[in-house]
Amino acid sequence: MKPNSALPPRRIILALALTAAVSLLPATTHAQDSSAQAYPSQDIRLICGFPPGSGADIFVRYFAEKLRPIAGRTVVVENKVGANSNIATEYVARAKPDGYTLYPFAGTTVAASMHLFKNPPVDVGKALRVAATTSNLAFMLVVDVKSPYKTVAELTAAMKQKGSRASYGVAANPGRIMGAIYKDKAGLEALEVQYRTAADTLNEMANGKLDYALHDPVFALAQQRAGRWRVLAVSASQRLQAAPDIPTMTESGFPMSLDLWWGVMMPAATPKPIVDTVNRWFSQIVGTPETRKFLADSGADPMINTPERAQEMFLTAIKEWEALVRMAKIEPQ
Repeated sequence: MKPNSALPPRRIILALALTAAVSLLPATTHAQDSSAQAYPSQDIRLICGFPPGSGADIFVRYFAEKLRPIAGRTVVVENKVGANSNIATEYVARAKPDGYTLYPFAGTTVAASMHLFKNPPVDVGKALRVAATTSNLAFMLVVDVKSPYKTVAELTAAMKQKGSRASYGVAANPGRIMGAIYKDKAGLEALEVQYRTAADTLNEMANGKLDYALHDPVFALAQQRAGRWRVLAVSASQRLQAAPDIPTMTESGFPMSLDLWWGVMMPAATPKPIVDTVNRWFSQIVGTPETRKFLADSGADPMINTPERAQEMFLTAIKEWEALVRMAKIEPQ
């Protein structure tokens, strides 16, 4: 007998191995299906990249409140603050893809982070997927209500005269990009001052240490209604339905198109049935008259899309914001 004649022929070994591998597939698929069918079976966390009281936090907490009765589970908001929301983005990207860690935030802001840092902690296009969209909005150019500037043209003329003594405040990536594009197109020398939150610029604006600021509409419009700030223009390509009286930067003589949209992000490997469920939840919330009023009061227009369309928008935004960062002449950190 030959030394290896007791071993099965090579093709028998391969066949057995293939049979064993295939036999595992139904069990794996069944486990995923069972998990999706049981969803949700535990508390859901909504992650916010900015501190309590910020515009982002107000948005997230609103949707958390509306999600609780629909999902039938406790919904907890967790603020993962730091690195201009990148800590929260990385946290969600590395979370277990089971549908219990959701990230309602500006998909465009997350897309921009890929180009504002030399070494982004994660490749968001591969690590995250967008399950749903909720709204479309724009950042706003604001001045203190006591300032003499009523238009962007008046502000620009004054800032040119002030030269390098002029300064402006930002607290998020879209504000940085909007401010840099405006500064470049207007030929200003104004100094950019970065803050942890938009609220941190309130006193600086009031006491004249900042000439203007660029912030999210939730916080900016709230301050305008409170009689503290005056909104001069929005970054979007056209006027917002929610704020039709506020002109765009393009109308004001400084062309730009920074249309921002909010989505609900989650780890990329999340099973499709769970993604579809999350899409259904948030689309239902956005479709209510109460939410549409909340969005309008916040300077945002409602936006509902399928998961497939939402992800397509996200991948497109990653490419578009690369061009915007270059246009703004921002050096990656």
